[in-house]
Amino acid sequence: MKAMQLAVLAGVFGFAAAHAGGLAGVSLPERVKVGEETLVLNGMGLRKKAVFKVYVGALYLKEKSSDPAKILAAEAPRRMVMRFLRDVGKDRLVEAWKAGFSANAPDAQAKLGEELERFLSLWRDVREGDEVTMTYVPGQGTTVAFGGKEVGSFAGKEFADALLSVWLGPKPPSEELKAGVLGK
Repeated sequence: MKAMQLAVLAGVFGFAAAHAGGLAGVSLPERVKVGEETLVLNGMGLRKKAVFKVYVGALYLKEKSSDPAKILAAEAPRRMVMRFLRDVGKDRLVEAWKAGFSANAPDAQAKLGEELERFLSLWRDVREGDEVTMTYVPGQGTTVAFGGKEVGSFAGKEFADALLSVWLGPKPPSEELKAGVLGK
C-alpha cells in the first residue's frame, strides 16, 4: 500500500527513483544543467577490466540517441561522466587513454597531439568514489573536472569528438560499456 501511495505522489509531483540512472551501485541524475541547456541521461555502462569493476560511464546529451555517428556529428552540448568503483593509478589511466585514442581517433592524434598530451597530464591517481566529468559546450570547448573542480579546458569540437570517440568509436574499452552509454 505504501509503495502505491509513493507512486501516486511521484506521479503528482513529478519525481521518482526511476528518474535517476543507476548501475553497479552508482546513481546519477536523469538530467544535468550545462550552462543554459538541460541534458538528459542517455545511458550508463560499466567498465570492467578482467573481473574488476573499474568505473561507471554515463553520457548526457541534449536528446537521447543510440547512434554514435549522429551523436558525434551533432553540434550540441554533451557530458561524459566517469564514477570510479575502485582506486586506479595515474599511469594505468594514461595508458588506457592512449590506447583509446589510438584505437578510436587515430587521425586526431596527429592533429591534436599537444592537446591530447595536455589532457593526459591532467590525470592523477583516482580513488573509489571519485567522479570525473568531461563537458563539451559549442563555442566554448571541453572542460575537464575532478570532483566538480575544473582542472583544464580544450577549445574546439575536434577535441571533444576525439574524446567521446574513445567510448563511441569502433574499438571502445568494451562493447558492454559502449552499449550502456548509448542507452541500449
